[in-house]
Amino acid sequence: MTKAPVGSKANPSQFDILAKLAEDEPYFVIRANDPLSSALVELHAYIGAGQSGAAHNKLAEIMALTAAKPPRPASSPKYRETFAISLAMEQWRETHKA
Repeated sequence: MTKAPVGSKANPSQFDILAKLAEDEPYFVIRANDPLSSALVELHAYIGAGQSGAAHNKLAEIMALTAAKPPRPASSPKYRETFAISLAMEQWRETHKA
């Protein structure tokens, strides 16, 4: 029997935060089935580590991956909800400053 991959429901990362989320804290999940998921997570890691060159290269890779596919229309409910979540995150941080 193989062990479930790290970061999955069956084998959460040691840094998993889902159980620690405040009831009113907005969050956004990127699933492995999203073709950009691994590149987006790498980009986040490079930015957090202060590796601006690697982050720039990864962003260029992401842009190249998305160039081949037509963009989601701005009127798309999924597109609009993503921006609403982003705004909710910003507002939540403002009201929960330590």
